[in-house]
Amino acid sequence: MSLGLLVAVALSTTVGAICPGFNFAIGNVIPQGNGINRCKLNWAYRNVYDDSCNVVDGLTTNQNPCTEGIFGCSPPPVIFNRYTNSFSGLIYACRTDPNSGVCGNDVISVCCRNDGN
Repeated sequence: MSLGLLVAVALSTTVGAICPGFNFAIGNVIPQGNGINRCKLNWAYRNVYDDSCNVVDGLTTNQNPCTEGIFGCSPPPVIFNRYTNSFSGLIYACRTDPNSGVCGNDVISVCCRNDGN
């Protein structure tokens, strides 16, 4: 096997969808320093990513992110179980997925898919 083919095979195994079979992924808390975290109940922020790790939506609030309209939450242990796209209004069902990945340093907490609802 040539060196070029080995490099191509190695690169192809490290590139993949962050949530295979889903439309979007929602990241975890992103620390901002000075005691401010992205997506805690104070100054909450969550990034919504597409499969290429592009930020396509998100929420910044100093309120409970579960009651701000973009995310729905499950009973404890709380996860985001719904995402409403800010631009289209489409609703996506969300769940944890063992095949989810990371976008940069942001670990994916749930994957979201629109099943026609």
